[in-house]
Amino acid sequence: MTLPFYNYFTHGKKDENTYVSSSWPGLLLSAHERRIKAQSLQPALALSSAVYGGGMLELNRVFNIYVDKHYRCDDPPRDIEQALLEWQERTELCAGLLTAVRLEHTSIQEYTCDAFGLLCCTTAGVSNAARAGSERTVFDANGEKHQATASTLRGTEAVSADYDRHSGTDISDTSSTSSYVPGTINIMLWLNGQMTPGAMVNAIQTAVEAKAAALADAGIEDSENGLTATGTTTDAIVLAVRQTEHESQPLHTYAGTATALGAVIGRLVYDTVTESLQAGLQWKERRGQGDNDI
Repeated sequence: MTLPFYNYFTHGKKDENTYVSSSWPGLLLSAHERRIKAQSLQPALALSSAVYGGGMLELNRVFNIYVDKHYRCDDPPRDIEQALLEWQERTELCAGLLTAVRLEHTSIQEYTCDAFGLLCCTTAGVSNAARAGSERTVFDANGEKHQATASTLRGTEAVSADYDRHSGTDISDTSSTSSYVPGTINIMLWLNGQMTPGAMVNAIQTAVEAKAAALADAGIEDSENGLTATGTTTDAIVLAVRQTEHESQPLHTYAGTATALGAVIGRLVYDTVTESLQAGLQWKERRGQGDNDI
């Protein structure tokens, strides 16, 4: 495991701002003042939950962009597009993620075999850790705040808090959060191999399971209810697949935990989430702050 950009961000070593992939020829990750940029020489087929460049698409770049932990915005895609234009980056063929995690805590790990190569790049913050399926604060499609109880989760009742849609704040609770709060576990997976669309979905599933396992083993809790967290409220993931036909690389139709590919996805996601999280925890400990403050 490695934090390849640690010295660039903490000690100003400008010559340590690049990471060349060993598992994907031509894939380069670079660190900049406010972003980590991953760029491939050729477009890849991607499945993404990114706030900018989400869905099934072709891309050759993924940006993990740092924002202040107090960042609040009704239109994150607009902010990402404006940032890309400011950096003189093309706004097409790319995905953009937002994070409040310190970028020196970016963890990268790789694996290569005859059948495939895989790079995983993760930043992990848990200030907004949450447990899926639990009773907690939620936001509807209009950004209005609700309290999800056991009955509302079953669809039998809907109770809304007092909410000012224009200001984006909860009138009855000045400590409320908006529907987009950066803390976030952002994961990039770059697979040098071939996958069916179904296998790509399966790979995302496996990655999410590994992320949840890492949080459970780290003892991260949902701050609202004290239950073991399964993620954060704003996690995002991008899976990019090279899809280049090669005699020695089979077409993967599955990527669950019983497959060799799924096992590697799970291990790399687990390890990079753990390493990035530990780096953040150590940074906070030196400043006397709690686990869920990263």
